[in-house]
Amino acid sequence: MYIKRDGEESFAKDLQSCQRSHLGSHLGSHLGSHLGSHLGSYLGLHGWSGDHTTFAPLVPFLPADARLYSADLPGYGASPPPARWDVETLAGEIAALIDSLPDESLTVIGNCSGAILALLAAPKVEAKIERMVLIDPFAYAPWYFRLFVEPWWGRMAYYTAFANPVGRWIGNLSLRGRRTEETDLTRSFRSVDHGVSYRYLRLLTSIDGIGGFAWWRKPVDILYGERTFGAIRESVAMWKQIWPQARAWELKGAGHLPILEATAQVAQIAFDMNPE
Repeated sequence: MYIKRDGEESFAKDLQSCQRSHLGSHLGSHLGSHLGSHLGSYLGLHGWSGDHTTFAPLVPFLPADARLYSADLPGYGASPPPARWDVETLAGEIAALIDSLPDESLTVIGNCSGAILALLAAPKVEAKIERMVLIDPFAYAPWYFRLFVEPWWGRMAYYTAFANPVGRWIGNLSLRGRRTEETDLTRSFRSVDHGVSYRYLRLLTSIDGIGGFAWWRKPVDILYGERTFGAIRESVAMWKQIWPQARAWELKGAGHLPILEATAQVAQIAFDMNPE
């Protein structure tokens, strides 16, 4: 695997150039040289409209001798779609990716819906995952997501809101209370494959509650923005009900994009650098 000791920009380029067979994804790793000597391996799973570069802002904070992997999930970026569009196939392909990594154990960092995908894959590779870090994870699909999967008109509503630049502008403006002044909640939808994005939305809204994740008893950290959606705040309480061991962290000043809006806070907790 190709490894460099460079910063954020080089990391993003490395991720685009390093190929792996699983998922047909482009994987990259970065051997960091910042903030201490904690040894560890981390895998980032991006969210609904992201790609492998979602985690690039964290690279400058990566501890020395630590390794961060990030992949394009099935259907995103350079990765082909899953063999079948169902939860079991998707979870299996993500588990195969985790199993293919050379590390004996690692921490999985799931951003937004990437948290759910990590949990779906976890039973197949439980022995390899030592800890979960879930960033702004929904425990249920709020009504405003379910509207987009309604029969007949849901798909049209989705394309109007996310595939149309005017719709994106209106959406980002209306959500200004859930982000910082510098960030854009709909920007990533400019280049996403909307057919893929919509299929993920349908799959994610079909998941029936979080009770099936209660078996997880290893360490888990839940990070959420101070200004995030109310549904996320409700979700944090729901996650803590099924996981007594979970630690929840409110990220000051952040909205729903903590990796961009509270990068140092996210890195300190995700990389377990004495967050208390």
